[in-house]
Amino acid sequence: MRHTLPIAPQFYVTAPQPCPYLDGRMERKLFTALQGDNADALNNSLSQQGFRRSQNVLYRPSCSDCAACLSARIDVSKFTPTRSQRRTLKRNSQFQRRATSPWATEAQYDLFRTYLDSRHADGGMADMDVFEFAAMIEETPIRSRVVEYTDPANKELIAVSLTDVLTDGLSMVYSFYTPDLARNSLGTYLILDHIQIAIEANLPYVYLGYWVPGSQKMGYKANFSGLEVYTGGQWQSMTDPDAFDANRHPLSSDPIAEQVANIQLPDTRPTT
Repeated sequence: MRHTLPIAPQFYVTAPQPCPYLDGRMERKLFTALQGDNADALNNSLSQQGFRRSQNVLYRPSCSDCAACLSARIDVSKFTPTRSQRRTLKRNSQFQRRATSPWATEAQYDLFRTYLDSRHADGGMADMDVFEFAAMIEETPIRSRVVEYTDPANKELIAVSLTDVLTDGLSMVYSFYTPDLARNSLGTYLILDHIQIAIEANLPYVYLGYWVPGSQKMGYKANFSGLEVYTGGQWQSMTDPDAFDANRHPLSSDPIAEQVANIQLPDTRPTT
């Protein structure tokens, strides 16, 4: 009888490149491949340790002289909408939500291009073509959904979120929306609606990606009550955003070998 042992994931580090959040800083990522029969278990385990998914890769910031990026999630049991957020929900209540399998469409790509050209024309995804977009949506080895929002009046697609379904929550991998409805605060609305989806599915968290103190691009995430950030190897409630300083000390990051040694991997041994 032949037995095979599960292969532990291998971790790698990207070459440094300019940080998209803090001027004058260089970013570096620790990453591993997401593949095989244990992809779901690995994604769940590492997401709870501050990792994010991009196609078939899981990554986490591992900058050599900075530890400012903090993974963020909302504890839906502690979330209470503000007056402004309640207005946002009411303002967008006419839109219809539809969750589908991760399959790219021309309408999604057209909206994606319009969003990038308006909001992130100089960003890292600005040159993404239709094939790369399809790969971003469809290359997922885990349970993922495309959540579309349409205007029933004209059947127009107004917002899309690529969302992973974890054992303990929803992870908003990437979202985009029409820039023509600036007054509607669609970015905030997508998060609010995902909180509602999580409540309906009895899931405790909505994962938002990274929050960076001092970065205007990420400041909106601090507006949600119940927010937690992953720092010091654990999730901590963020009661006061100003209490979290962007940690830019050159000794703030542990050596790579130490970071990898402290990662908790899922137990994928077969039960007897």
